[in-house]
Amino acid sequence: MRVLIALDVTSQNTKILNETASRPWPPGTAFLLLHVLDPYPFAKAPISLKRAKEAAAIQLNTASQSLIEAGWKTETDVILGMPRRVVSQIAESWKADLVMLGSNEAGALMRLFLGSTARSVLRHAPCSVEIVRPSAQEMEAGKPRQMRILVATDGSEYSAAAIQSVANRPWPKGSTAKVISIPEPFMPLGEFPYLELKEIEDQNTAALKDAKRYAETGAEALSKAGLTAAAETPLPRDSDAREIVKLAELWQAQLVVLGSHGLRGFDRLTMGSISEHVALHAPCSVEVIRAPLDLTKNPKKLSKKGAKR
Repeated sequence: MRVLIALDVTSQNTKILNETASRPWPPGTAFLLLHVLDPYPFAKAPISLKRAKEAAAIQLNTASQSLIEAGWKTETDVILGMPRRVVSQIAESWKADLVMLGSNEAGALMRLFLGSTARSVLRHAPCSVEIVRPSAQEMEAGKPRQMRILVATDGSEYSAAAIQSVANRPWPKGSTAKVISIPEPFMPLGEFPYLELKEIEDQNTAALKDAKRYAETGAEALSKAGLTAAAETPLPRDSDAREIVKLAELWQAQLVVLGSHGLRGFDRLTMGSISEHVALHAPCSVEVIRAPLDLTKNPKKLSKKGAKR
């Protein structure tokens, strides 16, 4: 597994790296610690830019020690450019499986800002993305601890890829998972003026039955992988994205995992997504799984791929 950690060289480095070092990873996992330095403020001071780049490189090398001491292959790099563009480009050229980056906690207004690094990476990275929000309680780097993992599924191949990704990783002993599937209520509009109440009830009953099947199938897969897993089918009282965020808070999840439906280009820029809303608003870390397109069409191939990681 190849994990790119995008770092802003600040005090937040330690929190993100402690979170990373506290988790067990598949054997052979490699890390790239990346800092993207915006050269624009230094346009008239090239010497200052050189010094800033050298200072960032030193800080990255220091920050990488926790992963190196834990026995992981780790490299560092400082690249000039705009972070919201360069992170995804490096993820593609380095062939990353996962990009991890810190959340923007500047407030609701900044979260809505379309140019934010987190939002841009979520939309454009060629691989899975995790927005890291370490728990408020300080943890000791390199010390694996039990985790509470909330997995959302809608029965799609993208959700199946998310469940497979969780199942393939060596979580700390005693970790628990909850797999949720929110049924899609049938709301008759003008196109269905002649539906009887019983027909509407049947549609909603079928949706609930499907959601239970999706959640139970996911929980069974995670149980077989060694996690203590349960299934839940919460009834929707708000949008799916807001419901997932609420459940993450109520259950005190440390990580939410869900699939991305892989929108590209203009569609992704204009439509947004459930995964994006959850990633930007959840109270904990959120991982959005983006399975390679050829693998989502072949679940067996996906399982074999995951087993090698």
